[in-house]
Parts: sequence; structure tokens; C-alpha cells
Amino acid sequence: MPEPDPHHITITTDPAAFLAEAGEHLAADPVVTTVVATVTRRAADDDARGVPPSGRHPRWWAVVRDADGTVVGAAMRTAPFAPHPAYVLPTPAPAARTLARVLHERGERLAAVNGSLPAARVVADELAGLTGGRVVVEEHLRLWELPALDGLVDHAAAGRLRAATPGDVPLCLAWFEAFALDAAEQGGREGAHPMDGETAEGMAARVERGLLWLWESADGEVVHLTAHSEPAYGVVRVGPVFTPRGHRSHGYARAAVAQVTRRVLEAGDRACLYTDQANPTSNRVYAAIGYRPVAETVNLLVR
Repeated sequence: MPEPDPHHITITTDPAAFLAEAGEHLAADPVVTTVVATVTRRAADDDARGVPPSGRHPRWWAVVRDADGTVVGAAMRTAPFAPHPAYVLPTPAPAARTLARVLHERGERLAAVNGSLPAARVVADELAGLTGGRVVVEEHLRLWELPALDGLVDHAAAGRLRAATPGDVPLCLAWFEAFALDAAEQGGREGAHPMDGETAEGMAARVERGLLWLWESADGEVVHLTAHSEPAYGVVRVGPVFTPRGHRSHGYARAAVAQVTRRVLEAGDRACLYTDQANPTSNRVYAAIGYRPVAETVNLLVR
């Protein structure tokens, strides 16, 4: 009979409480924890301002502690789009299996798990074993970082980068949706998850906070979008990055991402981004700017 897992898992629906409990752990490796850190910070800020969560969907955060009480892992489930995947950070395998069992015992139907390898795979495999299902890899992702200005390679393109304005909100919203569809197609997947369940109000808030950048061609036409997150523990995540089909192969993405990355680094933050490993074009673009791979993540379905 296997020995009981010494790890202890607590689950909360309060993002501020999660940050108070796990903040030091997130800050210890802020590039790898960027998704959880930025999403949770935004949720905590919204709660503090009295902004209700969008839609009805699972919303929780989990903290994993070892026998000594040290935080050694974390997870969350906040995605507003079906099948509402959990996101798992690096977590010891025994604790990842325990997390899956805790969620199953809560009566939670978890049909997708995203996050760091191998922890996300361990959670998904355990869930599949408990439910009689199987695990399907939906997407393999690569996390890249460009930590310092001396590693940045600038690129030129005709036109200029400018901050998005309130009048650009409809275009930005349409391009976020187009990015999701394009990313799925280029990765050989059917359908696409909406980008964070974005709304016009949410896009307007991004514009107000200076998180959206557009490239104007030499004749003044908007031809490209590069977005980024707000800093969390000194790290900014760049993306999505989108150029409509009719404007590709002109170097807009390389020039825009390089300039946005420069802004991030000059502000004193580190820059990171994700790519789909099945998309060689985006991987080449970011490598040419100076980004280097630091971790592998995965999106999994439990069927």
C-alpha cells in the first residue's frame, strides 16, 4: 500500500488571499509563474474595485505545501472559456496526483489541464485514471525570455509603432479573435479558445492601461498588433502578436515586438512570451529578436 502523500493542498476562491499565501513562491520564479501571477493580480484588482467576474465559470486557486509548510506548487482555474482548463505550475508529482484527487473528490469535472510540464501531465493522467478517460495533447507551448537589453536585436520595418487609442478598440477586439483562430489553424487544431473571453469593455481597459500597441504602415494604415500584460513580480508577458494575412512578410511583427520588448526592458522589467511549438514561423521571429527558450508547457484535454 503506498504511503500517504505528505503534501497539503488548500483551495480558495479569493485571489488576494492566494497572493498573500503564495506570492513569495510566485516571485521566486516570475517568468515560469507569469500566467498565474498576471491573471491573479488582475482578478484581485477587479475584486478590489468591485468588478464582478465575467460569466459563470469555475474560479479557484490552489496552494501546495510540503510537510514543513513550505509552498512548493500552485494551480488555478479561472479561464472563462470552455472547457475551463486548470492551470498548473511546477509541482512535485505526488502532490500533483493529490491535487487531481482533491478536485475529483470535490465533484469537479475537469476536462482540460494546462501548464508546466511534467506537473500538468501528472494531474491530467491522474484525472483520466479516476474518470476512465484519456489524455489528448491539444497544444505544446514554449516559454521564451529576453531578460536584458544587451540581448535585444532591433528590427526595422516601414512605418511606426504607436499606442492604441480608444478609437482602436473594435479593431483590437476583432484582431484578438482573429489571432485565436489563426493560432489554432497554424497549430493544426480545430476551433479556438477566445482570448481570455475578451470584451469591448476589457479591451478598452487594456487600451487605457497602455497594454496595446499598433504598427502603422508608411501610408498610415494599421497593419499589426502587439499586446502585453501588466508587470507581475517584475515580469511582463508579450502577446498576443497578430498581423492580418494581407500584411504579412513585411517585418512588422519583428519590428513591433522588438520595440515593445525594448520598452518593457527600459522600464526595468523582464520580458517573456509563449509560442506554439507547432508554429515554426513565430519561433524563428522571436529567436531573431533575442528571445531564448526557458521552459515547456502544454494544453491537455481529458476525454
